[in-house]
Amino acid sequence: MNIMSESGWRDIVDQSPEGIVVCDATAADCPVVYANAAFLQLSGYSLSALLGRNLRLLQSNDQDQEGRQRIREALAKGESCRVMMRNYRPDGAQFWNEILIQPVRDAAGNLVQWVGYHRDTRERLRAPEKLALAGLPAWMREDRLTGLHSRAYFEELLQRDWYVAQRDGHEIGLTLLDIDDLGTYNDIFDRASGDACIRRVARVITASYRRSGDLVGRWQGGTYAVLTQGDTSVKAHEYARVVLQRVRELLIHHPRATASGRYVTLSAGACTLVPPRDLALPTFVAACTTAMQRAKGKGKNTSCATEASDFERAAETIAANLAVGS
Repeated sequence: MNIMSESGWRDIVDQSPEGIVVCDATAADCPVVYANAAFLQLSGYSLSALLGRNLRLLQSNDQDQEGRQRIREALAKGESCRVMMRNYRPDGAQFWNEILIQPVRDAAGNLVQWVGYHRDTRERLRAPEKLALAGLPAWMREDRLTGLHSRAYFEELLQRDWYVAQRDGHEIGLTLLDIDDLGTYNDIFDRASGDACIRRVARVITASYRRSGDLVGRWQGGTYAVLTQGDTSVKAHEYARVVLQRVRELLIHHPRATASGRYVTLSAGACTLVPPRDLALPTFVAACTTAMQRAKGKGKNTSCATEASDFERAAETIAANLAVGS
């Protein structure tokens, strides 16, 4: 019986099409001790840049992700865990990383290593509008807290519709709605109450966007995203004001709310356009985010449509992030 050498096993792992990372479970912060070629290609990092570091570096500044808590719990219990995380390459490009981590124990049962299996969930097809959405597992399509589309699934749908709108020359709209002062709400009432608030607001938003072409997803935290078709930006942001009023009428008490009254409110940013061929989807999303932030700057509990300056600022910000990452 031939026993394969250590170098033979390493050759097999190095040629695996799936990203594989080994971390030292006996050292503080579980540093990387090995990563195969597929993971280096997926992450954009060199092996020397990863060795000795914790993989949280892939999350950049995007720390508010449910998957982080699930991974922390799995590490504390010494159990396997499967999550999907927003990760970032050194140039700032985002990718959705499906991660399976598994513990490795020695003969005495001591935890000695963590092995992580990583896969980019976004298919790179020749025709982007034919993204293989059907292949996304059901557990990744739904946000567990609200029952809305998960951000991963929503972004796949948004990208598909974006390319179709560019190709066919029709309008596409995005509205971002964010709960005002959610952080202070959590500080006062605890995280469980904050989650209950997020669910109540989600139900109102879902009930407000009922047309066949409307899609509602949870973007992150207390932020929701709505994909619409065939509205002007003015109409979209005016309708967002109607939704904001419906949420205000829930009368969810918030003693430290900074908008009018002492109740939970939303701020929104909306944009609808026929996407030109030279406009990148990230710029469109960033412009919507800027409009939403402008609404918060106006006192919250209001909606703003995007302006030309929002797109200019978004393009500058993206370019600056790429420059820092290079």
